[in-house]
Amino acid sequence: MQVQYSDIAVTFSNGRAAVSLQAENLGGDAWEAQRGDSIGCQIYDADNDNYLEEGPHQLLEQPVAPGASRRLKLDLETPSETGRYRLLVSLLREGEGWFFEQGSPFVLLEIEVADGDVRLLHSTSTTSAALGRRRWARTALRAFRYPIATILANWSLIRSMVRRDIVGRYRGSYGGLFWTVFHPLLLMLTYWFVFGVVLRTRFGEDGRSSNFVLYFLAGMLPWLALSEAVGRAPTVLIEHATFVKKLVFPLDILPVNLVIAGLVSEAFGAAIFLVGMIGFGHVPTSAALFLPLLLIPQFLLSLGLCWLLAALGVFFRDLGQLIGFALTVWFFTTPICYSEDALPESARWLFELNPMYVLVRGYRSVLLEAAPPDWAPLAGLTLVSGALFLLGYASFYKLRRSFVDLL
Repeated sequence: MQVQYSDIAVTFSNGRAAVSLQAENLGGDAWEAQRGDSIGCQIYDADNDNYLEEGPHQLLEQPVAPGASRRLKLDLETPSETGRYRLLVSLLREGEGWFFEQGSPFVLLEIEVADGDVRLLHSTSTTSAALGRRRWARTALRAFRYPIATILANWSLIRSMVRRDIVGRYRGSYGGLFWTVFHPLLLMLTYWFVFGVVLRTRFGEDGRSSNFVLYFLAGMLPWLALSEAVGRAPTVLIEHATFVKKLVFPLDILPVNLVIAGLVSEAFGAAIFLVGMIGFGHVPTSAALFLPLLLIPQFLLSLGLCWLLAALGVFFRDLGQLIGFALTVWFFTTPICYSEDALPESARWLFELNPMYVLVRGYRSVLLEAAPPDWAPLAGLTLVSGALFLLGYASFYKLRRSFVDLL
């Protein structure tokens, strides 16, 4: 059932479309009305590729022999609602289905309906395989463009909400904003006391406690940002249910706010770390300039997880408690409060699959060892983090329509 379409013409009038095209029979048998051969149309929503309805079929007026061509016409009613649509016009045979489903070309018409007027955007002859490749390319482009465009378009709002979150977190306390420094400091001091003083964990060959403090703080920097954001992600939509229900609000930015707030906490932790370095006689070297290369996969990883967990947290209310436990396990399976050398050699490859292992090792390398990060693990982490970033946003985007009914 091979066919070739050419000389496509479309006219619109009073909510109807008249399609005229030249069809050449490239197959081995004739097309004829007695066999149920006709020309028809399927209608799709152009924005999300959803199938809407099947249009009319029109039997062929005259048979078309193999190698011959004939001009075919189809009259159909166009959608009345405003939007963009795709019309797939193809030959079909009763009992055997559409020609395009068997690999033959079809005519693709892209139209736009606005205020009752219909406009033809594009017309072409294509195949399902070519359309599928085009759809995947368009989806991939949207996957990269939409999340970045959302962040850039709402950056002022994100900045305002992050500031309000940080200020409001300690509003009414005597310490106020100073808790943004005290909290990470007290947390670091607690872990240092347990592992550095009580358990006498050490880094480096000389076994000095100052080495432990610096290596521990360097490992805590990425963990502070990620754990704070991921820990709050499952409940962020529940906490902002008013935005979901009553306001036209870009819900996509709520997880972004968590990640940015986590980076602010990391910035205060970095200030504490810098003071500690200078106090112990260490001066940052030019290797610290590689730090932004570590922040890129860290940001992508954190935001991908937050988008995914925020969406799932609406459906599974126990996810917040499970994530708290998972973060505890994740922390102690990451060499933050102990050296990588303490890991069993036979199982080290398994620990190296942990994305935080790569980040912690990278932070220590650029801040304390005056060396660039290991490029191969960092490249792998960036690819995985980028994939999770896209998966997280896609999941949030697909599930967001259900949030109103569940909150």
